[in-house]
Amino acid sequence: MMTYQQAYETATGKRAPQEAAQLAKLFDRIAAGEVLPPRGQQAVDLGLTAHSLNDPQENPAVYDYYRWVLTNCFQPEQITELTAKLIGRVFTCANVFQTDLPQPLTINPWQVTAMRDFPLRTDRAIIVENNGVFAWLLQLHPNWPLINQSGNDFNTTYLALIRSLEQRHVALTYLGDLDSRGIQMADHLFSVLRQTPIATFTAIQSPVNVVQWLTLKGKANRQRTRSLAIQNPVFQKELNSLNLLGKFVEQEQLIATYEPLITQWLAKSESGPKGD
Repeated sequence: MMTYQQAYETATGKRAPQEAAQLAKLFDRIAAGEVLPPRGQQAVDLGLTAHSLNDPQENPAVYDYYRWVLTNCFQPEQITELTAKLIGRVFTCANVFQTDLPQPLTINPWQVTAMRDFPLRTDRAIIVENNGVFAWLLQLHPNWPLINQSGNDFNTTYLALIRSLEQRHVALTYLGDLDSRGIQMADHLFSVLRQTPIATFTAIQSPVNVVQWLTLKGKANRQRTRSLAIQNPVFQKELNSLNLLGKFVEQEQLIATYEPLITQWLAKSESGPKGD
């Protein structure tokens, strides 16, 4: 059987770093399915400096070899390591989980496993793309079940918990900016979901409502209404409306419009709040 070092040298034509033997111990642990400590600890345990496996400038030869082996010899799901990174790795929501902690609740990667079966407070929730709109809607309606999308931040913690909520039969609907990038973000998020019907996901931000909002509140801007790659035909229809009218609408413009629509949608919930 070819070693990691041999595979690297054969494929790249480069000589493996002298630390390859040390790294082999780490790769064997990955192959055995062990849960690894944070990456800095992994490096120090191998006799390397803490940033050797994180920073390509620390030891370029080691970093290149390490990344090549991970990418070419393992599947992503084989690598289980604790993370030391919290910035950009959280899930923020309000009134989704059954807890007396102050809302909103921010969940980090270390909490994901426990939260997969943590008691729920609602059977439906609204995903809000814009941080500020999430915060303002929560201020106006402290009991609403909201999930903060935070723009294009599709981090692993967020995706793991969104999919977990789906599996637990929480209905998810989405609200975002009505410009090309906003529609593309909605399309991308829907593409990574597994069980949510498109009719539920667009129950409030539907193609009919999008046309109405663009007509009544739209601002002209060809750059923000340009064509982008879209997968789902419903979102393609919404983008076509932007293209045709040459107008966009930002979430902040729709707060008063959202309120009765969200209230009606939440009223259909079997277990969630019926009002403010």
